[in-house]
Amino acid sequence: MIDAAQLSQFESRYRATLINSLAGIKQAFLIGTKSSDGISNVAIFNSLIHIGANPPLWGFICRPDTVQRDTLRNILETKHYTINFIHQADVEKAHQTSAKFSSDTSEFEACGLNESYFNSFPAPSVAESPISIGMKFEEKVDITMNGTMLIIGSIQFIDLDEEWLATDGFVDLAKAKTLTCAGLDAYFENHLLQRLSYAKTDKWPSKI
Repeated sequence: MIDAAQLSQFESRYRATLINSLAGIKQAFLIGTKSSDGISNVAIFNSLIHIGANPPLWGFICRPDTVQRDTLRNILETKHYTINFIHQADVEKAHQTSAKFSSDTSEFEACGLNESYFNSFPAPSVAESPISIGMKFEEKVDITMNGTMLIIGSIQFIDLDEEWLATDGFVDLAKAKTLTCAGLDAYFENHLLQRLSYAKTDKWPSKI
């Protein structure tokens, strides 16, 4: 057993790796933004949160802005960003976006990714992404305990291959070959085990 006192005594990077990886496998995604000066930015995140479906709201956690946070600054300034799921073939390019590039460097160019734009939406999408979602900034929730922030946005568009979309609205991310991750450096493929019917007290679930 590892208690709270032991956790507090661990070396900081060891503790961060332990807590991050223990949280389990999550969706890896790239956030695309453009600064008010017109410099595009893309960065990898793994904290996507479903807030609600009506209206369609997603959130993600942003670390404290005590250091350079280009993604956060761009979102707060321009109010628009994209969430791009990562194809498994682009794992190294996506991981490289976490490097500390200067604010006047486009991670798209530095990491070998390409920008794409949907109609007049101002934020860049990742051309290589199997699924891209346009987001409009709605709210920043400050988490005072550790200085992190929950950034909430509303979905403006979803670009995906309808081959991955079931008749009931379910998106098969395994078919899209999207990347998942645990912690800050471990990446996984998706595999659908099974879908089950809506749970009811008088009936055992069946496979869909």
